[in-house]
Amino acid sequence: MKKILLLASVVLFTLTSNAQEKSKGLQGVWFVGGQYQFSSTKTGDVKSDSNTILPVVGTFIAPSVAIGCGIGTINSSDTNSAGVKTSNASTFVFKPLVRKYWNVAGNLYFFGQAALPIMSGKETVSNSKTSSVALEVSPGFDYIINKWMTVETSFSILNVGSSTSTPNVGDKTTTFGFNANPMNTVSDRNLGGLMLGVKFLF
Repeated sequence: MKKILLLASVVLFTLTSNAQEKSKGLQGVWFVGGQYQFSSTKTGDVKSDSNTILPVVGTFIAPSVAIGCGIGTINSSDTNSAGVKTSNASTFVFKPLVRKYWNVAGNLYFFGQAALPIMSGKETVSNSKTSSVALEVSPGFDYIINKWMTVETSFSILNVGSSTSTPNVGDKTTTFGFNANPMNTVSDRNLGGLMLGVKFLF
């Protein structure tokens, strides 16, 4: 009888541990991703350069909910035929985000992401300043390859934001914009641009 009770206890403990481990999902797991972009265009002797560096770090605070933050810069410049910069802009980006995941099948997950990018920049040639804040909503798919890497794709369906430009001379300009484009039926792809990338888990 004691052996039976002992065996039942071991089985119950094993099933409970497995259930807890399964329900925990990715809770407590950290991830690193982000965006790096560089482009250089030259037309005759006129050159335009731009780059974006935006690393993102986050963690799963629940089995299917993750929070994160991206901090980086966006830089661009134009140089004329005499080698003089006609524009030189640098923008600081702070982008907190939250994600909710739903399992589709196996290691494939669908997620919805809401982000609040806050940007502050300066154009040194004209000595003007810019600032903006926006709300972005992006759905996507995330496929877990192994315990340390996932591949994801996403696209933006909603962007609401306000931006302010303050020139060195003259009045500042404030712009408010709302863009909802879930079907992306226009050809400019300003909203809904598909993004593909990888995340590293640890």
